[in-house]
Amino acid sequence: MIAILDYGSGNLRSAERAFELAADKVIVTSDPRICIEADGLVVPGVGAFAACMEQFLNIGGREIIAARVANSSPIFGICVGMQIFFDSSSEKKMSKGLGILPGDISQIEAAILPHMGWNTVAAPAESKLFSGIADQSFYFVHSFAAKKRVSSAINSTSNYGEDFLAAVEKDFIVATQFHPEKSGAAGAKLISNWVKSL
Repeated sequence: MIAILDYGSGNLRSAERAFELAADKVIVTSDPRICIEADGLVVPGVGAFAACMEQFLNIGGREIIAARVANSSPIFGICVGMQIFFDSSSEKKMSKGLGILPGDISQIEAAILPHMGWNTVAAPAESKLFSGIADQSFYFVHSFAAKKRVSSAINSTSNYGEDFLAAVEKDFIVATQFHPEKSGAAGAKLISNWVKSL
């Protein structure tokens, strides 16, 4: 069973439909017990980092993630749902993240923001998430990103004005800056790759 964490942010219905293509049971919920016990937990996120983080903490998100981390239970972060796993973000004001992945979120150095549209991702050959889709494009909507590689992780990058982390695979945590639920067949395959790994 896949739980999609409902904390008031993210394309919940789009994510639900996308994950239903790959999983037998998908639930959108903020129930801590369900989120902790699910085979996989999806953490979506759309909007400003600080606002998302506040909403996330208000529904007990830190405790849910801590319980899953303690049990090495799979987690999939999407867009701002990826960013909140890092130490902090400088969007609008300096805001603390969960600090599970090292590094900070900062504005992309590009002439036009937000970065909105389809971009290719450079994924290492050992990536399980991008198996069979390493040459595909994915849909991005963001102005901020993590830029430093995460040590002891599989780091996939994209470029818009400068290189940034498009995805991270570290132990039981995977996260994408792009929206797989809006990335057509390539996104569906990526989601399927993750579901099959559970």
